[in-house]
Amino acid sequence: MSVLASLTRRSALALALGTSALIALPGISAAQEKVNLGVSIPAATHSFTAGIVWWANEAKKDLEAAHPDDLKITVKTSSGAPEQANQLQDLVTVTGINTLVIFPFESAALTQPVAQAKNKGVYVTVVDRGLTDPSAQDAYMAGDNTAFGKIPAEYFAKKYDGKANIVALRGIPTTLDNERWEAFTSVIDEHPDMKILDAQYGNWNRDDAFKVMQDFLTRFKDIDLVWAADDDMAIGVLQAIRQAGREGDIKEVFGGAGAKGMVKTIMDDDNPLIKADVSYSPKFIYEAIKRTAEARLKGEALPETTILPSELIDKSNAEDFYFPDSPF
Repeated sequence: MSVLASLTRRSALALALGTSALIALPGISAAQEKVNLGVSIPAATHSFTAGIVWWANEAKKDLEAAHPDDLKITVKTSSGAPEQANQLQDLVTVTGINTLVIFPFESAALTQPVAQAKNKGVYVTVVDRGLTDPSAQDAYMAGDNTAFGKIPAEYFAKKYDGKANIVALRGIPTTLDNERWEAFTSVIDEHPDMKILDAQYGNWNRDDAFKVMQDFLTRFKDIDLVWAADDDMAIGVLQAIRQAGREGDIKEVFGGAGAKGMVKTIMDDDNPLIKADVSYSPKFIYEAIKRTAEARLKGEALPETTILPSELIDKSNAEDFYFPDSPF
């Protein structure tokens, strides 16, 4: 099945939003000249950004094939904010882009370079990591971080009848992590028999998560559930549980983001500790490129903000979230 065909399924990016929300942009003709779209993203330094790069190139392939005479897409990757800023300047001055989709390496460092591109007439869609000045962008797309925290908490509460001892791993101290944590705890707080024994930062890193979980296992003899909040961290958690011989008393580990290894485990039902996940796929870069390109081809603008929903992944729908060719 092609990537475009797969988009017709129920997907992590809720394509039901469609393009019906497109807004006509005054002063732009529907018969706009060829769209020259630049894509600026971080390099594939770990599995999630490897997925970002892969999906961006899939979007280029599919969309240029669909619009061979009207659309050109240039994908640039960078290993840091300074390199991304320099590449952005080249995209504007050398490649001559008139449209930009950017996943900023850092928010503050990229705000001025993006604003400069916009001031030169480039239409700008920012993805996931917002800029410090929203006026530097035309549109913003991101995953639903509130749902990312709320969904696993609701899943735990329903499945375990509002009774459980929980340990939790957080990511890196950021506003994104705070939003997820606040959403998770707001649900847990509604159930007095669900207790969070402790929460520590695992830095979205499986080795750090392994160490955090080792500490939890040493200090707490009665752990029912683990919110790992990230699939890489969940791998470290599982390793610590196996090493401690605690598979028998811990009931479930819930990661996050829908990495293909975790989704395949859910599909095959081959690990009793992994039964569900929540989507936050790097595929959102594909959707951002697709929606931006199609809007510009029509001479239209996207809504100022689009939040792409996170969804619960379980055995009933895991196949819809499994992309075996993606690095993530």
